[in-house]
Amino acid sequence: MKYIIFDFDGTLADSTAVLASAWNTIAQKYKFKGIELKEIESLKKLSIAERSKLFDFPMYKLPMILPQFYRLYRQSLNDVHLYNGMKEVLMEIDKRGYKILIISSNSQENILEFLKMNSIHCVSDVLCSNRIFGKDKVIKKFLKDTSITPSEVLYIGDEQRDIAACKKAGVPIIWVGWGYDSFEVVQQEEPDYKVATPQEILNII
Repeated sequence: MKYIIFDFDGTLADSTAVLASAWNTIAQKYKFKGIELKEIESLKKLSIAERSKLFDFPMYKLPMILPQFYRLYRQSLNDVHLYNGMKEVLMEIDKRGYKILIISSNSQENILEFLKMNSIHCVSDVLCSNRIFGKDKVIKKFLKDTSITPSEVLYIGDEQRDIAACKKAGVPIIWVGWGYDSFEVVQQEEPDYKVATPQEILNII
């Protein structure tokens, strides 16, 4: 194994409040239903399709909404925080000689600025998909460009779509239990590994 790939929101970064705030600004503008923070836990038990239905949001409008969404996100970057223990995990992975990447549907600009703000220097690259369901293509392109096999990579993510993308790319995945999808949502996808704490990631690696 050579590369450890992390998802960003919900895996490395706790951006719950910022995501909710950005969504509510857009919801007000386009007359979608807003999010209350007290709803977050129950939303984790819903699929993306179920959430879009709940918020009266047609999925085909995602390409129009995402650029605005991540611009709003950028304005509140100070309110995005690393999950406890994740910086130490990143440093230990780097110390063990693995290369660390981030693959996300967030913007590269947001993530690079966040890493800089948090003095994280061990991430070798940040690759982003401009489509929320396009991670498998980013992973496959990365494998092709670096001439490595899926077995030389381990992905770490928190959502059903992360697991689905890894299955398509043939890459093993650790699902983390502190993110945005509950186990009820992801269990049918059968992630290769499941962890409840950042320290467990190191045990699996």
